[in-house]
Amino acid sequence: MTDSTGPAAAGDSREAPQEAAGAPTPLSFYDEIGGHDTFVRLVDVFYRGVADDVVLKPMYPEEDLGPAKVRLTMFLEQYWGGPTTYSQQRGHPRLRMRHAPFHVDPDARDRWLAHMRAAVDELELPPLHEATLWDYLQRAAHAMVNTFEPSGIGPSAGSRPAVSLPVTAVPPADSGPAR
Repeated sequence: MTDSTGPAAAGDSREAPQEAAGAPTPLSFYDEIGGHDTFVRLVDVFYRGVADDVVLKPMYPEEDLGPAKVRLTMFLEQYWGGPTTYSQQRGHPRLRMRHAPFHVDPDARDRWLAHMRAAVDELELPPLHEATLWDYLQRAAHAMVNTFEPSGIGPSAGSRPAVSLPVTAVPPADSGPAR
């Protein structure tokens, strides 16, 4: 015999009770914080800071930051449960790969986070939503760091390739049997 309040027990041929028809679908984080308009505001404020940042601005290939704004908005919307336009237009996000050509050191990361912090603060989200969004943004920024070298040495050191030392195992000198 099964408990009438839970799913059918193993071996019971009755099906588990179905959810009530018309039960509301839980909102995504995207919907909870205001959807498209909220993400557009976040990205606009963020790029307002980037536009005047001497370290970050040169990392954007287009003179106009408009295309970068669109890409970041689409990515964040998709990540948080909104439209999947980013993947439809650009494929899998592959964030580390897409950022590999740029010199993302701790200074660049911290500048990115400072501009994003200002943008998140301007949204005035409820505390739980703000903490959830900020936690993700911090983790993402830390994951994008690809060098600890000072500016101008790492992956985006002008037109020259990144300098790396060859890693070759050198066998120890033969000093005869151990005594």
